[in-house]
Amino acid sequence: MNEQYNAYTSKTVQLLSPTRDERVMATLIYVLSFFTSLIAPLIIWLINREDSPFVDKVSKNYFNFLLSYFIWSVLALISIFILIGIILVPVIALLNFIFTIVAAVKSYNGEDYLPPLSIKFF
Repeated sequence: MNEQYNAYTSKTVQLLSPTRDERVMATLIYVLSFFTSLIAPLIIWLINREDSPFVDKVSKNYFNFLLSYFIWSVLALISIFILIGIILVPVIALLNFIFTIVAAVKSYNGEDYLPPLSIKFF
């Protein structure tokens, strides 16, 4: 792993240089989320979290993304009663779909990516 100094935060940051297998497992987290949003990513994370810091980081980013968009979806569904939710629900669903694809591509490229509107829980 490489280390890089970040002048904005005055911290040394470790750069992740994942292997091809780690990148594929990280990509599978997002790709399999289209079919099973919780079980498959959770299994991949539980199997690989100790062996691969990259898969661990991508998994945590995915679960932050999943929880955040669940919260935004619930708020949008509640706001249907004041009619703005009629617009918000499809927008959030579209953003979820688009950012899942973007995150899958970025994780395959070995990049650390947290989709927009994600709240950092982990």
